[in-house]
Order: sequence, then structure tokens, then C-alpha cells
Amino acid sequence: MADIFEPEVRSYIMSRIRSKDTKPELKVRRYLHARGFRYSLHSKHLPGKPDLVLRKYKTVIFVNGCFWHGHENCPEFRPPKSNKGFWLEKIRRNKARDRENVVRLMESGWNVIIVWGCELRPKRALDTLENLCLKIRKMKRVVTPEPVS
Repeated sequence: MADIFEPEVRSYIMSRIRSKDTKPELKVRRYLHARGFRYSLHSKHLPGKPDLVLRKYKTVIFVNGCFWHGHENCPEFRPPKSNKGFWLEKIRRNKARDRENVVRLMESGWNVIIVWGCELRPKRALDTLENLCLKIRKMKRVVTPEPVS
């Protein structure tokens, strides 16, 4: 099936898709902040530029879109009917890159949590976010030495 949009229109539509500050990411950020968690955003110094970095817990969080990151067995992950080969290969590369980033982060001593967009849909969001808080609190907190003066 051919794309219903001209290439220029499709290009414009695709350019409007955010890579950060997405609705699911903002939902996670608001929930964690309201519960006292403090974090930095999109650290360029860490593999994969995690969406949230909780240094106190040596934990990073990725809020992944089900389509772009190829969430297995998820109804929201459906490759487009047009140019299917291109999209399947792109998603395969994204997944390989994601796996490599997780390995590099873990080798550096970081805890990695991935939250999927489908887990933040209205019926599942509260459970997902409560479980996320519990997971973070179970992480070993990084103790910083107090000054000796």
C-alpha cells in the first residue's frame, strides 16, 4: 500500500515527532517529582542519553515509545504497511542500539529501568508509576561523603 501523503508532507509529519519531552515522559517526570524524586534530564554524558538520571540512586530511566523501540508483543507496535522492510530494519537497529546502551550503562554501575509507553495508558499508568517508585527506592543509594570542616 502506498503512502497517502506526498514525500514532503510525510517528511514534515515525521519531523514533528518528539524525541524528548513526550507526553509519557512528562507523565513519569511529574509523578516522580511530586513524590520527592529529583533527577536530571537527557544526560549527554551517558550512553543513550537517558530520559531521567537519578544520581542519588545511580539509576537511569528510559521512557520508550512502543513503536520506535519495538516493544515485543505490544499492540501499539505495528510496522506500517508501506515500506515495511525499511521500518522493520530501522526498528531492529533501534533495538540493537538500545541493548548496547543498556549493557554499557550497567557495566558502568548504573541501574537501568525502561518504562514503555503502553504501560502509561490510563488503565495501567497508576500501577506502573507506583511500581516505578518502589523499584527506585529499592536501588542502593549512593552515599556522598560529608565535608570534614
